[in-house]
Amino acid sequence: MKKWGLLSFILLVMMAIVVGCNSEEVQTETNEDSEVSSEAITKEEEENKDENSNDSIGGQQFPVSVIDGTGQEVTIEKEPKTIVSLQASNTEVSFALGLEEKIVGVSDFCNYPAEALEVDKVGAQDMNVELILSMLPDLALVSAYHYNNHAEILNQFKDAGINVIVVGDASNFNDVYEKIELIGAVTGATAEAEVIVTDMQKRLETVKGLAKEVTEQKKIWVEVAPAPDIFTTGQGTFMHEMLEVINAINAAGEHEGWVMLTEEEIVQLNPDVIITTYGSYYENPEQSVLSRDGWSDVSAIKSEQVFDVEGDIVVRPGPRLIEGVEHIAKYIYPEIFN
Repeated sequence: MKKWGLLSFILLVMMAIVVGCNSEEVQTETNEDSEVSSEAITKEEEENKDENSNDSIGGQQFPVSVIDGTGQEVTIEKEPKTIVSLQASNTEVSFALGLEEKIVGVSDFCNYPAEALEVDKVGAQDMNVELILSMLPDLALVSAYHYNNHAEILNQFKDAGINVIVVGDASNFNDVYEKIELIGAVTGATAEAEVIVTDMQKRLETVKGLAKEVTEQKKIWVEVAPAPDIFTTGQGTFMHEMLEVINAINAAGEHEGWVMLTEEEIVQLNPDVIITTYGSYYENPEQSVLSRDGWSDVSAIKSEQVFDVEGDIVVRPGPRLIEGVEHIAKYIYPEIFN
């Protein structure tokens, strides 16, 4: 009996060892299977995330819906990877938002920044339809002019799968802010747009603050086209708003929009300062104005207060408008703004 008892004990011990080993092997295999399954699940989740998520450069989620310049709601399902811009101001905004790698086509008049000159040209008011369709961009930024005059072409773009955003006209700084925010929203650069707008607003407030130091307002004649057909800007234009911001008087403030006046009418206005904006295509505009016959009694001529500023920074609705305000302010009130 003692012999059988000892054998039974040994058998029980051996069985326990075998069972323990098998359990450890089973547990090991289970853990390995779990690790493989976890890896597979993680990989699948990442793939699904990559496929379904459209995080932009600013962390924005798509799809996104906006109200464009036509007042219509437009939904962009995915972040655009390629963009065509058919207006110079839209191109400037896009580059400022950091979208240069996505821009595959620009208008014939897009000249800023310098990198825009290297991008393929796709027309202007009259679009190169075949070229744009061959590019098949994800997004086309067009103007109100295109919408009003080439609606059929824009529909053709839409039928080809191109998202079309009409960026409306702008006549004041608030319009420009909205324009920048719209382009930022549809391209996935909302955060970048906010940075640009905030910077413009702060700088504009700084100018307004300094303008309060003006004790004697000056009358300004703004000349946007040279003789013989001399054009200026009245109310409802950027230049008019800029002059108001710096506490100056627009000599043509009684007029609306872009107007042409005769030399006799301008002389009668007797401005203190004359600002020209066409130096980029007209040689030495300051001297041309200073030497005009019959203008010798004009205050601006007597004091030689004639200055040229780059036209694009005072009439093109983009981020550089704030530079236009700052430039003009320094010319008109140098004792304050310099």
